[in-house]
Amino acid sequence: MLDRLPFLVGLRYVRAKRRNHFISFISLTSMLGLMLGVAVLILVLSVMNGFDHELRTRILGMVPHTKIEAQEGLVEWEALAERLIERERVIGVAPFVEQQGMFSAGGRNQGAMVNGIHPDWEGQVSIIGQHMRQGELADLVPGEWNVVLGSMLARRLGVGVGDRVTLLVPEASITPAGVFPRLKRFTVSGIFSVGADLDANLAYANIYDMQTLARLGDSIGGLRLELDDLFLAGSETQAIVNELGAGYRGTDWTFSHGSLFQAIQMEKRMIALLLTVIIAVAAFNIVSTLVMVVTDKRADIAILRTIGATPRSIMGIFIVQGLAIGLIGIAVGVAVGVLLALTISDLIGWFESALGIKFLDAGVYFISDLPSRLQWADVRNIVLAAFGLTFLSTLYPAWRAARVQPADVLRYE
Repeated sequence: MLDRLPFLVGLRYVRAKRRNHFISFISLTSMLGLMLGVAVLILVLSVMNGFDHELRTRILGMVPHTKIEAQEGLVEWEALAERLIERERVIGVAPFVEQQGMFSAGGRNQGAMVNGIHPDWEGQVSIIGQHMRQGELADLVPGEWNVVLGSMLARRLGVGVGDRVTLLVPEASITPAGVFPRLKRFTVSGIFSVGADLDANLAYANIYDMQTLARLGDSIGGLRLELDDLFLAGSETQAIVNELGAGYRGTDWTFSHGSLFQAIQMEKRMIALLLTVIIAVAAFNIVSTLVMVVTDKRADIAILRTIGATPRSIMGIFIVQGLAIGLIGIAVGVAVGVLLALTISDLIGWFESALGIKFLDAGVYFISDLPSRLQWADVRNIVLAAFGLTFLSTLYPAWRAARVQPADVLRYE
């Protein structure tokens, strides 16, 4: 019977109505604090995981993991592509020609990066084909001077499929009449949308048309590579350049988007640390709750000691009571946090529709939707951390209870 005493009495103290309502209020506050801390931490980490996943799949699905270029341009690129695709880490290769320029239509101007691509090869290194809102990449036929625009770029220019746009490239053409910027008229054959800032500053044209515009002859700008592990892009790029020898250079995605990825990782760690402090504050509220309970139950403790309860059993009673309060708060917090993490995208979408506002503008942020990706490993770590802090907060009040001397208490009862 005495072996079960801590559980029986500790759980009874949790359920019992208290004469001191202030103790009940502090106990409820501790429980609510743990619930909110756990729920918010699960939600925030899920959103940060969502941003991280979107960066990897959506942004880096459009940005090459690695680019291999030659100082004099690549002429026999098919042979080099076959050579690179045989590497263990390389899972896709595609040729490209990049050209920075400015589109003009109807008096509106917008700068953009134009990627000259081969429609049959591009699917190996890019997800652009999966995000075509209108038209297809196959419409980029050599010699027809078609172009695929990002949805926001097309909106800013006020054009749609079938409209004509003028591309001005920052290279001058010398003619008998003087020096003129190089211009070329394109027909909009498609519009893509990935819900990111790339929609506002990226366009695609046929690689052979861009070769002609850039006056590259038979050479191309380089090869874009897709790797099986994007975090090995730096070492793999260096290994490829060393193997190819002089005259080649390589760059990877960390040069263009590495800082964004690092910022998200740093923010995730800092936010997790700050919210863990909130959980710690709520957990240590249990200290004040149990200290007041110990003071309120001194007579009960003395009676239990006189009938044979050991100091260890007395400690166990208040540890069980504190853990019960904490576990209830943690359990409710996990339920609320998981529910919010699974539905936050839909809730934000509903608020945007109801209020007629946009919380994340793709022109400002790198994605336009609030992503959420629940990872059970995060939930497990949060629960363990909250439980550990709760357990630590019960030790001092339980130790105080075990030190109560029955003779001193009963003398005045």
